[in-house]
Amino acid sequence: MLDILGLGKDAEQVYRLLLSHPRWGVGQLVEHLATDEDTVRAALDELFDLALLRHSSEREGELRAVSPTVGLQSLLARQQADVEHRMQRIAAGQAAVAALLAEYGDGATTEEAPEAERVIGPDAIQNRLEELGQSLREELLSIVPSVPSAEAVEAARQNNAELVARRITIRTTLQDSARRDPIGAGYAKSLTDAGTEVRTAPLLPPRMLIFDRSIAIVPIDPNNTAQGILQLSGRGVVASLVTLYEQVWRTAVPLGAAARAADGITPIQRELLQLLAHGHTDSSAATRLGLSERTCRRAMSELMERLGARSRFEAGLLAAREGWI
Repeated sequence: MLDILGLGKDAEQVYRLLLSHPRWGVGQLVEHLATDEDTVRAALDELFDLALLRHSSEREGELRAVSPTVGLQSLLARQQADVEHRMQRIAAGQAAVAALLAEYGDGATTEEAPEAERVIGPDAIQNRLEELGQSLREELLSIVPSVPSAEAVEAARQNNAELVARRITIRTTLQDSARRDPIGAGYAKSLTDAGTEVRTAPLLPPRMLIFDRSIAIVPIDPNNTAQGILQLSGRGVVASLVTLYEQVWRTAVPLGAAARAADGITPIQRELLQLLAHGHTDSSAATRLGLSERTCRRAMSELMERLGARSRFEAGLLAAREGWI
């Protein structure tokens, strides 16, 4: 019955018995299930890994079954988060494939109406963005994973105010670190003051702009935005990017609401764990979080000490077991 949540048959039987008989030990479980001790212990390990068993605070050295209300709902929420993450990756993959096909396809697109066009140079990029802004009719979607410069903040404030005055709907997703960075916070405030709906998320895909769900702007190289932008107009690639955007938007937190925090850890610590789990180094994680590398290392050291982990790998496993990531 609970296999859909990743629970094996033996583990489910043991879990049900421990809910009904909290004081039972391994011997009683073995006897009741008419099985061997290794099977029961493997089931207990599985339940502990799924956070359905915890150390008892009343009986030292014993385990207690977590109530289904808490344990199974947490397990379901974790699976839902995994599904959303996979959907984001699928949408991003679809967008990347569609962009590649549009740029290096079989020649089906014409020179008069290319589905992927490179725009190189700051002036050319600014001119193109202004042209697209002028042609907007309904909606602008944007993802801004890093805090812009002070000059860019002022330019965005003016541009957004003009668009809102034309009754254009604007939705912008920033990284959670923008809430703590003075320039980022000022940028977010300028957006909301201009009538933009703003949300934040701990992890974001590369920068993008989507105009009226028909044209998308993405960097040619997300790690080196100076290389220029790619304007995409193919229906397939733009639809995939819109899907990716909506997935990010749905899980992001509206500006003004408290950033989501896992039990017992700060939002910064949770973001740090997620970034390191996705392969970021201390240096890149610190940059994404708007922290110094020293502060980032200290935060990780505190997390490892709290988890009782001897390595970062073990810390990741224990953090996942706690439901922190």
